[in-house]
Amino acid sequence: MLDRILRFAFGLTGVITGVTITRFLLVQYGFRDMLDSSRGALWLLGSGILCGVIMFLLSSRLIRSLTAALEQTETLIGNVTLYEMIIGAGGLIAGLIVANLVSIPLYRIQVIGVTLAIMMNVLFGFSGIYFALMKRHEGIYGAHGKSHGASVKLLDTSAIIDGRILDVCRTGFLEGELVVPGFVLEELRHLADSHDDLVRAKGRRGLDVLNALKKDSRVPVRIERFHHEGAAEVDEQLLASAKEMGACILTNDYNLAKVAAIRNLTVLNVNDLANALKPVALSGEEMTVRIIKEGKEAGQGVGYLEDGTMVVVEDGGRYKGQDVGVVVTSVLQTSAGRMVFARFKEPHLTLVKP
Repeated sequence: MLDRILRFAFGLTGVITGVTITRFLLVQYGFRDMLDSSRGALWLLGSGILCGVIMFLLSSRLIRSLTAALEQTETLIGNVTLYEMIIGAGGLIAGLIVANLVSIPLYRIQVIGVTLAIMMNVLFGFSGIYFALMKRHEGIYGAHGKSHGASVKLLDTSAIIDGRILDVCRTGFLEGELVVPGFVLEELRHLADSHDDLVRAKGRRGLDVLNALKKDSRVPVRIERFHHEGAAEVDEQLLASAKEMGACILTNDYNLAKVAAIRNLTVLNVNDLANALKPVALSGEEMTVRIIKEGKEAGQGVGYLEDGTMVVVEDGGRYKGQDVGVVVTSVLQTSAGRMVFARFKEPHLTLVKP
């Protein structure tokens, strides 16, 4: 109904416009007398109807274009914070001041002087807004990503879903401010709305962890909007945001941590922290482990300690489901976890009775 009303409104506007333009042209070119005649009335009526029909036919496309433009404007304004608006206004004022100073000699140029001055104002105005928004975080975080003397950390989706960061924050070992980018929050929302049960559970867990972080954590948590045009992937946007703010990335994504290291960005890997806090297994240490499954290599058996550390036992594949006494031979430490290699205590098998 509203669409139909708007189309008729556009048509009426076309009629009025056509009549007005025709009347102006008749008067301008000395045909004022025709306005009082039937011929002039026909001209006015015909032009009005023609313009009205054209506007009515074009109204659907115009309405769609205007609606899309309004929606984009609303989204853009909604994503811009008050701080960014103030910074952008300051950049615009600074750019216009510089443009007017530069344009003073341009006004003296004949014909194109005014046009050049207007172009300079537009160019420097947009440049002022762009550079002000590009440097908007330095006023808060400083040149090295500091906020009141403490580092800023960008939370990755994987670290939020993992949930261990909540316990770390509650202990008070983590300092500074946690920043959750808007695109990370949007990814969590998409995961929570997924048709896949497992993916949906991960998304909802991430949102629950984020709510708990904001309520219970000793570390301040803030949602920050970023604008990176052309950066479709969340990881790429996260890397760009960390570089822009001078902040570090808090994640447990091994590949993301590697890419960030290549780009000289600081990364805090939750898995590295968890591995560092696990009890250290030394070569020669004796322990008891249950063989759960066979290993990748022939004859190997695989078990796990209480903290989840994988233990690979040489020649232990035949004793699946049994507790055995072993001696640690070596320990392999990686960002993905700790792996312990062991052999039986004696040349013959040492079984541990349950």
